Amino acid sequence: MKKIIYTVGALALMLNITACSDFLDNNPRGVLSEGEVVTAENVDGFVNAAYAALGNDHYDTPFSLWPYGNVRSDDAYKGGSGTNDIQDFHFFEVSNNIRSDFAELDNLWYLNYVGISRCNKALHALEMLDAAEYPQKEARIGEMKFIRGHFYFMLKILYRNVPYVTEDIPVEEYPQISNTQLTNEELWEKIASDFEAAAAVLPDAQAQVGRASKKAAYAYLAKTRLYQAYTQDENYNVTGISQEHLQQVLDATAQVMGSASLEPDFANNFLPGSYENGPESIFAIQFSKDDGTLYGRLNFGDVLSTPQGLGCCDFHKPSQNLVNAFKTNNGLPLFNTFNDDDLDYNQLSSYSVDPRLYHTVAIPGLPWKYDPDYTYVMAWVRSPSTYGYYASLKENVSPNCGCVVNIDPFYGNSKNRIQIRYADVLLMRAEALIEMGQQNDALALINQVRNRAANSTALISGYATNTNISPYINGQNCNWTQEYARNALRWERRLELAMEGSRFFDLVRWGVTDEVMNAYYAEEKTKRAYYNDAYFDKNKEEYCPIPLAQINFSQGVYHQNPGY
Repeated sequence: MKKIIYTVGALALMLNITACSDFLDNNPRGVLSEGEVVTAENVDGFVNAAYAALGNDHYDTPFSLWPYGNVRSDDAYKGGSGTNDIQDFHFFEVSNNIRSDFAELDNLWYLNYVGISRCNKALHALEMLDAAEYPQKEARIGEMKFIRGHFYFMLKILYRNVPYVTEDIPVEEYPQISNTQLTNEELWEKIASDFEAAAAVLPDAQAQVGRASKKAAYAYLAKTRLYQAYTQDENYNVTGISQEHLQQVLDATAQVMGSASLEPDFANNFLPGSYENGPESIFAIQFSKDDGTLYGRLNFGDVLSTPQGLGCCDFHKPSQNLVNAFKTNNGLPLFNTFNDDDLDYNQLSSYSVDPRLYHTVAIPGLPWKYDPDYTYVMAWVRSPSTYGYYASLKENVSPNCGCVVNIDPFYGNSKNRIQIRYADVLLMRAEALIEMGQQNDALALINQVRNRAANSTALISGYATNTNISPYINGQNCNWTQEYARNALRWERRLELAMEGSRFFDLVRWGVTDEVMNAYYAEEKTKRAYYNDAYFDKNKEEYCPIPLAQINFSQGVYHQNPGY
């Protein structure tokens, strides 16, 4: 059983006071003061409850954000039995009929604020203790600010305008806090301040896996500053790029560069067991089985992506467009012509491809998750006429893995979910350098990622005989201008982080969502009838609507996002 720190029992505190034998003369039941409730012996219960919230998602409210970061982009189809299967996710896929009364949006908002509430309660409790009686006080405060920053970051990229609540705000003031009380810049600054505070006190490494570390805080700080750097107006148009915030990205990533490294093989990031919490994993959600709970702490947010032939329910399907993007010519991407024809999995030898295709996409006729005992076949596909024959590999495992648990009708697993990894840090740093006009310094960073991809063939060598990927060499196979470098960086992010929940949010950050998505829709309409009415509405659908239930609960204090 994997040892993790998230197991949380009920913190039940009771005080029974008995006085005279005559019940009429009994004293009232005792009321515990805050000082009696919070002690050095039990404060870890508050901390562990906040960590537990990281894995408290569900298949229709996944913290991996696969419906919002992948299906909402050009990387994935929704999948399932058809367009009516979790229909709200279908509406996100085609950018049509997205409404504020979607239960999934309300539940996702709620679960994030449950996590924030737990962090705030833990921070309030920790502040009541003296460091002499609880030596871990400062580090635990850092961990709670890190986790709170994580939840606010997720809310920010989903909804943009959200209420900001900390442990210092009295509960009676909550009803007056608007989701537009802070400007876009101010809210990013609040999130960044949590990661800065965490980085200042967290240790370089933690004895217990799963706890936030200094490098994790700096990595998340870099990510926050990168998003903050792209200035947006009230209608989500990108109006500029802050050089100050880009420099902050460089400062934060510099703190991570010497404390993490790429896995030697790309595949290792997505394998269970001894590969988990490896050198590239900067922060990961820890899952477990056989831990005394009914099913264990499993990846409930991703259980739907298992193919029908291995369980249920064949959601989260790589798009043909994404598969086409892995094609190469002389080892480099086909930036402008990748989608001119569809890669045919029956004629794989006719194409040269980036090796990461075989680690990201399950292809009919090839081993499932490198396991020779299981071949991915067309019969495993639930709705091929609608969603095609590909399946997502990264979050899935071999049925032979001891980490698999039957939670009928689903099959979950206890493999960690990496939230941020070193390759992302390298690419964030490269992006900042390119936008600062220092693209030559970014070249080596991008090539680190590409060279690792080139060396990631050990597990696929028996069948992936058409791989071809090369580094960028200025003056030989490319002209490394700022414009070319920007295009190469954005392409690299797509291939390296495909199906990991970031694609749509990258497009929004760059301000190109309408351009990319409407070009994608125009092509998809010729192949899939359900895309006929697909169209991305600029200045509206870059963000989700504020859930109607939350606006109603706030009695009008919350304001709806533009266009909804």
